[in-house]
Amino acid sequence: MSGQAPSRRAPFLTIYAALVFVFIYLPVVVLILYSFNRDGVGGFPPRHLTLDWYRHLFADAPIWDAVVNSLIVAAGSVALSLTLGLLAALALDRATFPGKALFRRLVLLPLILPGIITGLSLLMFAVFAGARLSLLTVFLGHGTALTSVATTELFAGLQKMDRAQEEASLDLGATPWQTFWRITLPNLKLSLIAAGLLIFTLSMDEIAVTFFLISAATILCRSKSGAASAAASPPKSMPSLL
Repeated sequence: MSGQAPSRRAPFLTIYAALVFVFIYLPVVVLILYSFNRDGVGGFPPRHLTLDWYRHLFADAPIWDAVVNSLIVAAGSVALSLTLGLLAALALDRATFPGKALFRRLVLLPLILPGIITGLSLLMFAVFAGARLSLLTVFLGHGTALTSVATTELFAGLQKMDRAQEEASLDLGATPWQTFWRITLPNLKLSLIAAGLLIFTLSMDEIAVTFFLISAATILCRSKSGAASAAASPPKSMPSLL
């Protein structure tokens, strides 16, 4: 009887998982479906299918400039956050120093604070430092704000790691630096990948920090010239694709 219980529960688990995925992805599917509707959003099912909206999209240079800038900022944020997060995680896991508990709370604080508070704080610091608002300030803001994500993931990976491999490496004559590159870092590979993907996604979706740190002259969402040309000849009912 005990061997039959898991097989009985398996169909219910499968149905539950399928419903969760439907709940998550069905709105995305509906949005994609309506992107082919000539009359915009309204009524179901969509009628008068067309590719006009995609022609407008691919012909809109400012949008693609925004995509490129966003990808550059996100990729740079991944590199900066992982570097700072790895150093912070190693300090929390391996070092003992006064104020360690306070340091851990401060590192994790951006995960708790609303994005608008983080963005405003970074803007005040940029003004205090005399920095000119640009993509560079956005990159630095994303990288520092998302360091807490990297620290959390990498600290968890360090906690799970078997320290005996590092000790064996040091006993066999490897230097601490060689041990880090050949033992510690490879063992953190999954944590680094997970943290990098999460940071990249959060950076692409980070609006509050970007809003405070971007210059009005920088093309990130849409340049003034692009907005003016779009306003001069707007489509009748173009649905939002982004």
